[in-house]
Amino acid sequence: MKFGAVPLSEAEGAILAHSVQAGAKKLRKGMWLGADDVETLRAAGFEEVIVARLDAGDLHEDAAADAIASAVVPDPAAASLDVTRAFTGRVNITAACPGVVELDVAALEAVNAINPMITLATVPLWQQMGTGNMVGTVKIISYAVPETEVRAACDLARGALRLRPVVYETATLVISEIDGGAGRKGEEAIRGRVEALGMTLDEVLIVPHRTAEIAAAINAAQGDMVLVLTGSATSDPFDVAPEALRRAGGTVERFGMPVDPGNLLFLGDLGGTPVIGLPGCARSPALNGADWVLSRVACGLKVSAQDIASMAVGGLLKEIPTRPMPRERRRPRG
Repeated sequence: MKFGAVPLSEAEGAILAHSVQAGAKKLRKGMWLGADDVETLRAAGFEEVIVARLDAGDLHEDAAADAIASAVVPDPAAASLDVTRAFTGRVNITAACPGVVELDVAALEAVNAINPMITLATVPLWQQMGTGNMVGTVKIISYAVPETEVRAACDLARGALRLRPVVYETATLVISEIDGGAGRKGEEAIRGRVEALGMTLDEVLIVPHRTAEIAAAINAAQGDMVLVLTGSATSDPFDVAPEALRRAGGTVERFGMPVDPGNLLFLGDLGGTPVIGLPGCARSPALNGADWVLSRVACGLKVSAQDIASMAVGGLLKEIPTRPMPRERRRPRG
């Protein structure tokens, strides 16, 4: 592609690079200049204009963006995504339903290494999305790029982006109480999390903070998923709530995660029903480690020990007063 100022005699058929006011008419950037447009410019006193001219083998920005978007999401319905048509070299990709984003990181990085004018930006891997949220955007920065490079990008990007939709419909919340504890505090925050995933919190069971009572509540739960919020923090894999899950006949697959706030989470299973022991910070609507696990589990994804370990990088979500930064030590006098 050739870019720069040309005399009006060479402007017809080129792309106007910048919007210009030509007398009473405004010619907008990105438009193809026809003979009438050139005459309008000449009548307004222009002698030259800045344009982009495609070389043989170039692909217009809109055609390039459409091609790459079609490659990265070849079947939008199957990928639970909506894809717009290109406009000014941009295609937006949005979530068709609640879910989490699955993507091929290496492939997307390779696409962005082909040509700085070809860009494909996405949200992070496993990001929770609501219906209509932006998942990714293809943007061709220049007015045209070589078709060979677009084809290379398409080959690399093919099928690299999809949304894993939520597969569960309902959840049960078990809250254990202690004297002077938080009680039902946090119920609405957890309800909000569940509803943001398109699910419903069908029942809330309140029981004393004792192993037998929590075990009975877990067994009685009717939801597709069971969430346990304890009145006293879970401090060990064999503390009251994890042990209650075992007594109910379930298994504890993981206790503890390198995400702060959210360290004291446990993850387990009861006959195919996922059970998540929520950390106390889940009483707040602020982002915490439980959100990352809950969203994946709700989408039917197996969250392994390695998956949780990999959350460490980026897992320091915020600083709170009980974990202050160390103060600079005073230097001794003298």
